[in-house]
Amino acid sequence: MGIVSIRVLAVGKKHESWVTEGIERYSKRLKKPWDLSFQLIPHSSRQEDAARTEESGRLLAKIKDSEHVVLLDERGKMLSSPGLAKNLRARLDRGAHITIIIGGAYGVDQSVHARADLVWSLSELVFPHQLVRLMLTEQIYRAQEISSGGSYHHV
Repeated sequence: MGIVSIRVLAVGKKHESWVTEGIERYSKRLKKPWDLSFQLIPHSSRQEDAARTEESGRLLAKIKDSEHVVLLDERGKMLSSPGLAKNLRARLDRGAHITIIIGGAYGVDQSVHARADLVWSLSELVFPHQLVRLMLTEQIYRAQEISSGGSYHHV
């Protein structure tokens, strides 16, 4: 199998230093063929619906038809860590490139929801976007460890 591609498309500013440190900590632990990258999309200068529409258009413009799209949304499906591992592994085993979307402050519009293959909730709580990036990276590392039978995840 070639390099598995997991890309995070996030609306927002560059990672703050503490976020960068945490993301690097878990990213360095990822073993090939897993590959994680971040692509940041600038915030819209507009407000509310106009910002949501503009940012959603920018996000969709970065996605290929062949990609498996996961949208993070607090109203999405709750997954356990083993459930996430199973979901990602199934896509990766088929050679799918996965794109995970973190919307902006106003979320995303219906067009992004319609494009998503999975709408996933980390929690019913809402977290700052910088923290979500770090938590997501850790969960991807945890999913890899679960998939490979590693000792990181304890039941």
